[in-house]
Amino acid sequence: MISVSGLSMRLASGGRVVTILTDVSLEVPAGQFLAIAGPSGSGKSTLLGLVAGLDQPTAGRIEVAGVDVTALDEDALARFRRDHVGYVFQSYHLIPTLTAQENVAVPLELAGRRGAGDRARALLAELGLAERAHHYPVQLSGGEQQRVAVARAIALEPPLLLADEPTGNLDSATGKQIIDLLVGVNRRLGCTLVLVTHDAALAAHADRVVTLRDGRIVSDE
Repeated sequence: MISVSGLSMRLASGGRVVTILTDVSLEVPAGQFLAIAGPSGSGKSTLLGLVAGLDQPTAGRIEVAGVDVTALDEDALARFRRDHVGYVFQSYHLIPTLTAQENVAVPLELAGRRGAGDRARALLAELGLAERAHHYPVQLSGGEQQRVAVARAIALEPPLLLADEPTGNLDSATGKQIIDLLVGVNRRLGCTLVLVTHDAALAAHADRVVTLRDGRIVSDE
């Protein structure tokens, strides 16, 4: 599902070059739940963003579902993400002027799906948010907002689900609910799940844990 080879990422900062990732290579089979772990600043989120095509690497190649995402232009990348990738952010990234249902319906509408509202409502009901469908993000708790974000990410049933510290802003009990939800989606839809976390206890839920330190893979278990 994912093939990363010789990936490096360097950025100019304050008049000097900062190395974020160095020669990272990784193969992730379809359907696997992979946790990318490591301390803050180890390059975890950068790696996830590169796999999603949100950034371009300095060197190396990334294939997702047989497509070289590093070779796509911005328009092709946008279409690829729409059709293949669901992304869950730590800070939810919900649109504040839209209700929960409208937020979930956005990717469905962009893809031209009929019955987007009905599909969004059904997804929210599955995640225990039927009564919150017409609430705005500011009216929802952090855990509820993250469940809406998960519903939005899986609305098109993407083959790849990426989650960047999805429990980072939540208490431990709510965080466990989100992890259980993501694992359930991974098992039910058979999608590949890649989750970034600095929490070893959360990483332990995964089929496999890759640990980064200083931009390099230091273990793969």
